[in-house]
Amino acid sequence: MKRSRLPWLYVPTLYFAEGLPYIIVNTVSVIMYKRMGMSNEFIGLTSILYLPWVLKMFWSPVVDVRATRRRWIICTQLVMALLFALLALSIKSPLFVPLTLAAFVAIAFVSATHDIAVDGYYMLALDKRQQAFFIGVRSLFYRLALLSGQGLLVVWAGGLEQRTGSIPFSWMLTMFIPAFVFSAACLLHQLTLPRPGSDLCAEAGAQRRHFSGAFATYFTQPGIARIVLFILLYRLGEAMLVKMAAPFLLDDAAQGGLGLSTETVGYVYGTAGMLSLTVGGLLGGWLIARFGLRRCIWPMAIMLNAPDLVYIYMSVARPESWLVYILVSCEQFGYGLGFTAFSVYLMCIAREPYKTSHFAISTGLMALGMMVPGMLSGYLQQRLGYTGFFTLVTALTIPGMLMIFFLRFDGDDGNR
Repeated sequence: MKRSRLPWLYVPTLYFAEGLPYIIVNTVSVIMYKRMGMSNEFIGLTSILYLPWVLKMFWSPVVDVRATRRRWIICTQLVMALLFALLALSIKSPLFVPLTLAAFVAIAFVSATHDIAVDGYYMLALDKRQQAFFIGVRSLFYRLALLSGQGLLVVWAGGLEQRTGSIPFSWMLTMFIPAFVFSAACLLHQLTLPRPGSDLCAEAGAQRRHFSGAFATYFTQPGIARIVLFILLYRLGEAMLVKMAAPFLLDDAAQGGLGLSTETVGYVYGTAGMLSLTVGGLLGGWLIARFGLRRCIWPMAIMLNAPDLVYIYMSVARPESWLVYILVSCEQFGYGLGFTAFSVYLMCIAREPYKTSHFAISTGLMALGMMVPGMLSGYLQQRLGYTGFFTLVTALTIPGMLMIFFLRFDGDDGNR
């Protein structure tokens, strides 16, 4: 049987569709709520939207037991198209806050389910050689989705704000764009996704055994307490920074911010920032392949966290916009390096025969480590001011780095 007909068409589009809702729910929503006049405390609480990606490991067996992965992909994309349309329509409603939050929560749960189906389908529709060949393609298009959401959508919304003079109307029109994208993706994948013979509903008992075995082997491995603490603490500072960075750029000088326009923030993060992030990620992968994780993880952890100092500088010096581009690019470059080392470590602690499930558990813990601190970020920023908050963020990077001393790199884990 021919296992895939058009991988060059459906692999890029599947992973673009995987990245787009994630960046809209967790990052673009912050900018939208800030432009709609919501407080930083409220914006910090939107970190609860990470929850579906924390919990998705618990319902992942359902995707295997009920229907095929192909059907899950098509159905979840259709539902996301409808949910984004409902989100757009709710922006001008008097019940703007509860309706948009409900829409974002629903999109997050459906998107997390879509992620499970896409990753499973990738391993079924492509043979081992194709999987290895297309791993770079899927990563590229996932990052292009982040660029499109954090950059192009925000730039588009900012341009509409200036032309129409109406922030709600501008964001309503902007949120119809992903609704159209997912409608097109649903139709495209209905026509192009192959039907691999191995894409079958698994027997429920076997799935339950796999599920319990994966959790048992993960949480009984040597040094699991140190591993879990490292996963939760490594991105502690970043978890707070990521929620308050955009509000800092958007707030005016009276509130301690830089007073940049929505369009400028889109360019800062979506062009220069995303390019630096990508370069940092690629360089990080090359360095680890060349020198091994054991030797790279410390300097990369420092590169992840040290650039947070630029936000302290910006909150005091209030630089011109051209320098903001450079400073944010430096921070994003360091993040690309540091997050690559973190991702490789999570792959190293995933053990056979449950590598996929172990990695899902690790990423769920990672999302939990992002969600809880992020929920406190707005409260702390309002009480400390931006300079005090960014100083606290920098201090909170230290515990995660100290945990590296307690990690084990057994066998080839440090050279992978």
